[in-house]
Formats: sequence, structure tokens, C-alpha cells
Amino acid sequence: MIRELSLRLLPEEAASEQNLKQAVGRETGDTPEQIRAVRVLKRSIDARQRTVYVNITLRVFVNETPDGPEFPAIAYADVSRGRPVVIVGAGPGGLFAALRLIERGMRPIVIERGRNVRERRKDIARISREHAVHPESNYCFGEGGAGAYSDGKLYTRSRKRGSVERILAIFCQHGASPSILSDVHPHIGTDKLPCVIENMREQILRCGGEVHFETCMETLLVKGDGVAGIRTRQGEEFLGPVILATGHSARDVYRELHRLHIAIEQKGFAAGVRLEHPQTLIDRIRYHRSAGRGAYLPAAEYRFVTQAGGRGVYSFCMCPGGFVVPAASAPGQVVVNGMSPSQRNSKWANAGMVVEIRPEDLADRTLYLCPEPVSSGSPLALMQFQEQLEEQCWVYGGKRQTAPAQRMADFMRREQSATLPDVSYTPGVLSSPLHEWIPEYIATRLRAGFQQFDKVSRGFLTNEAVMIGMDTRTSSPVRIPREQETFRHVTLKGFYPCGEGAGYAGGIVSAAIDGECCADSVAEYYLR
Repeated sequence: MIRELSLRLLPEEAASEQNLKQAVGRETGDTPEQIRAVRVLKRSIDARQRTVYVNITLRVFVNETPDGPEFPAIAYADVSRGRPVVIVGAGPGGLFAALRLIERGMRPIVIERGRNVRERRKDIARISREHAVHPESNYCFGEGGAGAYSDGKLYTRSRKRGSVERILAIFCQHGASPSILSDVHPHIGTDKLPCVIENMREQILRCGGEVHFETCMETLLVKGDGVAGIRTRQGEEFLGPVILATGHSARDVYRELHRLHIAIEQKGFAAGVRLEHPQTLIDRIRYHRSAGRGAYLPAAEYRFVTQAGGRGVYSFCMCPGGFVVPAASAPGQVVVNGMSPSQRNSKWANAGMVVEIRPEDLADRTLYLCPEPVSSGSPLALMQFQEQLEEQCWVYGGKRQTAPAQRMADFMRREQSATLPDVSYTPGVLSSPLHEWIPEYIATRLRAGFQQFDKVSRGFLTNEAVMIGMDTRTSSPVRIPREQETFRHVTLKGFYPCGEGAGYAGGIVSAAIDGECCADSVAEYYLR
């Protein structure tokens, strides 16, 4: 007999399969010998009250042994003779587009400006060791995209355009832990994700697709009212419909589209800081226990959102047991992001604390760090403002990858920090009066947000926490318009703007879903 049960257990009761069998037996009357196996279908932590519970949904096998896999596997066929489709970018949007094209019988040609996921590791290490940013291989550019070395979180609210469960199953097929299928906030981890990405690449190559590293698109080949392919900086041309999945930091691509008079528009994003606490403090606050999480609970997470001055203020990409990392994509910038290894076992917790910025806000003089505002009429105006923030942060960080920082309570009191705590950010931090130079538009809203967050989680606003500047790459500052049904560009046939860089996704899973949707649209385009 197979049955499904939903249970509310103490953390120690949900800590192992044997404990789960005992909990099931208490509920059903079955003996541990009769319960052959249990599979976790969904698992979440409920820490709203003093007693913390684990809500868990199980598939229970009574006098029966599981005979099937935990997830369906896709059979990928040889497409070496299939019609070619050019994919620019090997992040989640591009990789999942390529795999979906193979399912549909087409041959993906993946063009990636950066290095493969293993070689990227060396360039990323140089940022901390030598303060040198490789403009083509860094935390944002290279195989796997921005998510490969900045966390690998798979949580998304985007469920309208495709199946989240399908995306997670494909990750599992290529080496991710099946636990991501049941966790409410699934997470592969920066230490595990590169191997999964390599397996996806090998799948593409085995099926007859192509992957070209250190190959940067120079321009689109526009002929009449359509796109015929791309030309690279090396002068090589790749022909076929184009899925543009370049990620949210490919500013040269946006500029080239603008130069070609291809429709592009401003899109709001958010900017602020990385806020880092000791993980033990977050554990005590979120689990309501002076002893912290204990032996059976994971590193605690949080998610905050409020309104201040008519704009959203919220936590972004919260990384329990994680690290703050340097995420600039060119020299002369300082950008910070967060990541967590799969075990989430560092002594720090960090999250972006950011303020919403809309196109109409460009007219607000308090938005700017420097005296010359950008031209608000350009479709690239918000991108230029984003660049200004990162360049000024580099100046205030000492013109290195050292990041300007300030203790949280000192920021609220408008006092420069005399000392800074140990931080996870390996290039180092420099005490700086963030309250003086962060744009007042952002600073006043952050203060209001911190006060509100401390009301719901007492102790959150503390001088044990440090603000590290600045976190600006929350999403793309542009959108490339496309038709709602076809995913094709509004004026160009054969051109499919995709994922975060096109302004249609906000993370690994939503970008992967968008990549599959674009691939399906290309298939329909070929069938016409």
C-alpha cells in the first residue's frame, strides 16, 4: 500500500528516515517493519511560534518497496543533423533553452563570452587575491551565469509560464540532490552547482550541440525585418534564430542593441547594501531560542518587505550560513552579492537590503551620488545610473575591490564606525560613512526599513551587523520588448530575448523556465 501523509513534527522527529518511520507508525499504527520506505514530498520549517515545527508531506510505502525513480528522466536524442539555433549565453536561460531544443529535435549552438565553469573559479579567486576583475570571466560572466558562483538558490514565485517541478527534476537528472524536489526553499549550493552545470554541457555535446567558450557576440546579423544570426568579436558568424540569454550584466549587449535601433526600454531595479549578521544571532532571533538552532534545525533564514516613501524596501537573496562576494563585471566597479555553500555552514548570514528604483525616479535629485544626473530620456538611463553607483562605490572602497562598510546601528545614528567586525567578504572592507554618500533616496528608506524589520524581529537592528556596499545587480535595468505569446522580439523575426538579461526573469528557476519557453517558440517558428 502507498499512502500520503502530512505531519507536523518536532525537528528531532524529522531528522532521519528512521525517526520519520516511527512518527508515521504512531500516526497509522503500522510497525517499522511494515513501513518499507518513506519519501519526502514537501518539507518546510514553521518558526512562527516559540516551539519550532517541521511541516512535512510524505509518501509512505507499507509492505511495498519503491520501484521507480524519485523524478522522471528525459531521453535526449542525437540532433547533430537538426536545424541550428544560436543561443547567446550559457546561464540557466541558455542551458535550459539548449536542452529543450534538443528535446524538440533542433541543434543548439551555445555562444558564451566567459570561460567554462571550472576555469571561472581561477578568475574569481583573483578578484579577492589580486583585486583584479577579468571583464569576461567573473561572478557574472561565464558558464552557469551569475547563479553558478553566487549561491544556486532555486526558490521562485514564477509559476505561471512553466513547471517549476520540471526544472528541478532536470537539475536532479544532471546531478543535483533529490532534496531540492521537496524543500520549500530548494538550494543546490555554490560548491555543488558547477558539477551539475558541467553535466548539462556534456549532455548538449553528446547530442550533437555546440558550446563555444571565450566567444563574445559583437552584433546581431539583422536582415530586413529579421535576425539571421550573430557575428562574434573574432569575426566568426553563426547563423540561425537567436535566443539572447546574456544575463543582467551584459551592458555592452544593451548598448549594441540601442546602436542598432532595436527596441529596448528602461526597467526598474533595486539597489542597496549587503547586510551581514552573525548566523548565531539570526538563529536566536528567528527560532526564538537563546540556544539558537540546536542540532536538528538548519541555519535560519529571513525575508522582510515593507514600504517607505512610496517605494519597496526588502531583503533580497538571503544567504544563511553564507558569504558576501565581489560581483563586479569590469574594472573600476565595486559590487557585492551573496552566496551559500550546500551545507550553509559559515558563521555569517547575509542578505541584500535594497530599495526599489523606478524610471520616473531619475528626476529625483536625491537619487544621485555625483552632481550630474543621467539623461532620463535614454532607454539605458537606469543602467547608467547603476554604473554610477558601482563606480562611486569603487572610489569609496579605496579604488580596489575593498568594499566600503559601516556597522548597522552606526548607520542609523549617522556615525562612522570606529571598528568593523570580522566579515566574510574576502577582498576586505574599509570603514566608510555610508550615511553620508549613499544617495539620500536610498539611505532614508533603508533606515525606515531597518526600523520596521526590527519591530517584527527584535534584535535584528544591531551594531553586530555590518552593511557592505553596494548591492546593485538585483535585476536587469532594461527590458527588451517581446510579443507575449511568441516570446519573439516585437519587431524582429527570429530574435528571442530571454531570461534575466531581457527583463523577464528573476533567478535561476524563472530564467530556466523562460529559456524553455523561448526554445518552444523557436520550434514553432521553424514549423511555420
